[in-house]
Amino acid sequence: MSTLDPAIAARLKRNADGLFTAVVQQRGTGDVLMVAWMDDAALARTLATREATYFSRSRGAQWVKGATSGNTQHVVSVRLDCDGDAVLLEVDQVGGACHTGDHSCFDADLLLGPE
Repeated sequence: MSTLDPAIAARLKRNADGLFTAVVQQRGTGDVLMVAWMDDAALARTLATREATYFSRSRGAQWVKGATSGNTQHVVSVRLDCDGDAVLLEVDQVGGACHTGDHSCFDADLLLGPE
């Protein structure tokens, strides 16, 4: 297993559980696909393999996106936000990103028309 580069680890701000937010965006379209949690090990694995790897709070374990569903995310770039408490993954998504099978977890509109 890969370990996270100490210079990257030093820039991260984690919550009390050692986690930080990962926002996932489709390369080319800019669509926001999903939001998940990562820990240092998940980020290290993502950087080493370019397979999006997250941390499941309910299972208490890492999971590789698409390992069971086939709906994979090939990571093109990873950026850290200015506060160090979130990363932005730009991916090539295969299949739906949402656990419902939808392209994005953000398909439900809450505003009903132009302002």
